[in-house]
Amino acid sequence: MKTMPAGEFKARCLRVMEEVKKYRTPVVITKKGKPVAKLVPPDEPRKDVFGCMADRFTIIGDVEQTAVFPPFEKWDMARLPWAANLGHEPRKRKRARPQSHKATR
Repeated sequence: MKTMPAGEFKARCLRVMEEVKKYRTPVVITKKGKPVAKLVPPDEPRKDVFGCMADRFTIIGDVEQTAVFPPFEKWDMARLPWAANLGHEPRKRKRARPQSHKATR
């Protein structure tokens, strides 16, 4: 990190700012040997995420079709006898334990 007196900075301000931008090294500006300001390069602008993958994929088929697979009824396994009862059965709840009548201490 470079240090520079305020008077020198005032005289060469534009040149110092260009050097900070080009070499990305901060400069500390001092008055009577004590730092009063610090000139640092700005952060690099972030790349926009939107559109970063453009032209990397090819769309094949109908984009608006929601199902990739045929309906379940057309599958071979749906025609088997056991497939008729594939709906979810309600879970059996465990019985609550009876509470003891003894007082807890």
